[in-house]
Parts: sequence; C-alpha cells; structure tokens
Amino acid sequence: MGMTIEQLVKHWEDSADKNYDDMLRIYDAETNDWALYVGHLCIEKLLKAILIKKTKSKEIPLIHNLIRLAKLCGIETTSEMDEKLSEINTFNMEAKYQLEKREFYKRCTKQYTDKQIRIIKEIREWLKEKLMQKS
Repeated sequence: MGMTIEQLVKHWEDSADKNYDDMLRIYDAETNDWALYVGHLCIEKLLKAILIKKTKSKEIPLIHNLIRLAKLCGIETTSEMDEKLSEINTFNMEAKYQLEKREFYKRCTKQYTDKQIRIIKEIREWLKEKLMQKS
C-alpha cells in the first residue's frame, strides 16, 4: 500500500527542507552555482507538496518550471514574483548542462548569489505559509 496524500505532502516538504539545509551548507562552502541549483529543488518540491495537497492527487507533473507549478497550484503571483521564479528556473537548467555550466558559474558571483539566496529564503517562507493553510 502506498502513501496517503498527507504522507506524500510531508515527504515532499521534508525533502524540500533537506534541500534547503543542503543549499545553506553548500553556500557556506562557497560553491555558489550548486547552492542555487539545490535552492531551485527546494522551491520546486514545496510547490509540488502544495499541488498534491490542493489536488488531493498523488500524480504530479514531471516538470521543473516554478511559474508553471505555481499556476497549477492556483497560486496567484505578481509580475515581480514571476521574475524571481523565472530567474530561479535558470538555476535548474544552467547548473546541470555542460554548455551552460561555465557561463552560469561565472554569473554566480558572491553578490549575485547572496541576493538569490535571500530571494530563495523569502519564497520558501511564503510557500511554507501557503502549505500550512487549510485547503
């Protein structure tokens, strides 16, 4: 027998929390590009937890686009939030694929990474609040 909806939501949230802790450790080690990649995973998994809770479905789309996931969750976003999510989306692709890796690595200066880590923290808190709301 598989997990209940509640167990599945908890699984995704716990996994997101682990990714968040990992992101902070990687960030402290100054491996900026990888910290941002793991930060994307954290936000993606929180959105998937919200989606499962909202739809009561164990089937979730195999997508990584944060804006698309937020829309599927029924989360209304501002254009400013869409810009932030769009930037975080780039961390998924550009950190994984060889051609983009070098350029992404160069973009991940301390100043850029500090700002993006702050944004990831802010979005994480916003999503955790949404996850706590009654559906």
